[in-house]
Amino acid sequence: MTGSPGEGEPGPTGPIGPTGRDGAAASRRLVVLRHAKSAWPEGVPDRDRPLAARGERDAPAAGRALAGTVGPPGLVLCSTAVRARRTWELAAAEWDAPPPVRYEPRLYAAGVPELLAVVREVPADVGTLLLVGHNPGLADLVLTLAGDGADDLLDRVRTKFPTSAVAVLSWRGTAWRDLAPGAALLTAMTVPRGPAR
Repeated sequence: MTGSPGEGEPGPTGPIGPTGRDGAAASRRLVVLRHAKSAWPEGVPDRDRPLAARGERDAPAAGRALAGTVGPPGLVLCSTAVRARRTWELAAAEWDAPPPVRYEPRLYAAGVPELLAVVREVPADVGTLLLVGHNPGLADLVLTLAGDGADDLLDRVRTKFPTSAVAVLSWRGTAWRDLAPGAALLTAMTVPRGPAR
């Protein structure tokens, strides 16, 4: 993934907040993390499925990738499903200071309309937002919001958005409520993997 400045880092002429100078539209990032590989224990409801052994290895790798290249988000919204919560727990442990997280039940099994509704409620002072959730909703959200993508990134998401995949969308706006289909640029997509055992 390619890195970019975090909130409050100097711009060309000094610090710039998430809403830009004089309230102008600023660059915002929506980072999407699909939960790590989950297990399918017999008799366990879907919402309660745990991570598989591979998921337990991949989630920390996703955390390292996020911490090293995306920088700290202003807010994390995470599905309440066990596999999503555990993915974030393991990923967050890789940060020096984990960002604030809110567990959002509407992210479980959500489609694009539900996901967009949640995103549009995010306060305007959050410049970078991280969503931790599920497919097919997350991949559909990325494809809906991305009017364009660097290199072959859109084709990669169309082909497969596997477990632990991370996508980064960038767009300019004064508030999350204004985020619209086709308004963003898909700038990065990666699939972090932990060590094989």
